[in-house]
Amino acid sequence: MRSRRLDYSESTRSALVESAVELFTKRGYAGTSLDEVAKRARVTKGALYHHFSGKQALFEAAFESVESLVYDRLEKIMTGPGTPWERALGGLNTFIRSCLDPAYQRIAIHEAPVVMGWERWREAEEQCSFGLVRSALQSLVDAGEVEPVPVDVTARLLFGALSSAATEIASATDPKKVSGEIQDVIVRMLLRIRQPGDTGEQSAAS
Repeated sequence: MRSRRLDYSESTRSALVESAVELFTKRGYAGTSLDEVAKRARVTKGALYHHFSGKQALFEAAFESVESLVYDRLEKIMTGPGTPWERALGGLNTFIRSCLDPAYQRIAIHEAPVVMGWERWREAEEQCSFGLVRSALQSLVDAGEVEPVPVDVTARLLFGALSSAATEIASATDPKKVSGEIQDVIVRMLLRIRQPGDTGEQSAAS
C-alpha cells in the first residue's frame, strides 16, 4: 500500500510544477522567483528545495510537464484508429495546435533553449518527439502509403521542419495564420513522397 507521506510528497511536487508552469508562462524564467512558485503552490520554500535543487531544476520539470502533455496527445493520435496516412495528418494537426498553446510557446520554445542550453534542449526535444516522427514515417512506408524513402534521414528532416515550424508559430505576430500556412506546406511536402495513385486526404489535417 502507498503511504500517506509518499502521496503527500507527490502531490506537493505536482503542485510546485503546476505553479511553475503557470508563472514561467506568464512571467518567463527571469521574471519568476522561487518564493512566488512556493506561495502559489501553498507550500514552504523548504518543501520546494526538498524536491528541486534550484530554479533551473524546477524549470526543467516544468519543461518536461509541458512536453509530456504534447507527447501524450500525439501518441494517442499516432496509436489510434485510422490508416497510417490519417494518423500522420492527425498528428501533424495536433502538433500545430499545440504550438499555439501559450505554455508550450513560452516554456518549450522561447525559454528552454536559453535556460537549458541549446544542445540539452535539442536533446530533450528529440527524446520526446523524434521517436514519434520516425515511427509515423515507418508506418507510412510499411503500409505502402509513401515511397520507400530512407526512414532515418527523412524522419530527421521532418523533425527539423517541425521544430522550425514551432519556432515560427511562437514568434509570429499572427500565430493562427502562420500555423495554417505551415500545416499546408508540410502536408504538400508529404504528398510529394506519397505513392502514385493514392489520394491526398488533406481534409484530415484541417
